[in-house]
Amino acid sequence: MQLQLIRNATMRITYSGKLILTDPFLLPAYSFEPFVGVSPNPTVELPCSPPEVVDGVELVIVSHLHPDHIDPLAQRLLPGDIPLFCQPGDEMTLRQGGFQSASPVDMPEKWEGITISRTPGRHGTGAMARQMGSVSGFTFQAEGEPTVYWAGDTIWYEGVKRVLEHMKPDVIVTHSCGAQFPGADPIIMDAAQTIAVCREAPEATVVAVHMEAVDHATVTRAGLREAADEAGITPEQLLIPQDGETLEFLKGKLQSRYITS
Repeated sequence: MQLQLIRNATMRITYSGKLILTDPFLLPAYSFEPFVGVSPNPTVELPCSPPEVVDGVELVIVSHLHPDHIDPLAQRLLPGDIPLFCQPGDEMTLRQGGFQSASPVDMPEKWEGITISRTPGRHGTGAMARQMGSVSGFTFQAEGEPTVYWAGDTIWYEGVKRVLEHMKPDVIVTHSCGAQFPGADPIIMDAAQTIAVCREAPEATVVAVHMEAVDHATVTRAGLREAADEAGITPEQLLIPQDGETLEFLKGKLQSRYITS
């Protein structure tokens, strides 16, 4: 398995010989309005060109419909008939946006030898979670590959803990920038919640993404690394890739790490 972080939650994941693209967010930096008035979004450019991001992709997975997870440029660049999985309720919007094959994942789906299951998420707490709407994560399983749990835009809560207990994933991908609106709690994991995941699944490798790309982020890569070090979470357990960086795994263990040129 290889995982290349592009930006935010956009990843190119090579799994069981197939190339999967997650949450394609391809617009140039400063293309749309701020979330909290700090800066237009996204706050950084892609590490490569948008056509390079979509080149060779065989499956797209969209965790939810917020603008930093699927955008109009991705809708233009990706083929309309490409297989696309999403959470129930989002398929009609995605089809209207040009993805003719958008299909909701309710029960586990078998695609090209890969079992893809949807997992629950909670995008904040209380009234904020209700305002942010439904979000999902996904798991990947295949013969000879590590079990991967992409948690998506969720905070740490009992639903995530249940997935860890049930699936026992080898690789866990967390959204860890602690995105937050004024006067509210984080709507995705912050440093403390990411560390909680590491402690709950000490045998897994955790990969923190969705960092330093949107203006309501409150946790930087350096800040997360510092907090993890103080908590005794090693760099071998918690990986914090830069945009463009590729990680390679075999049954959850890091095999190589390099910066994509």
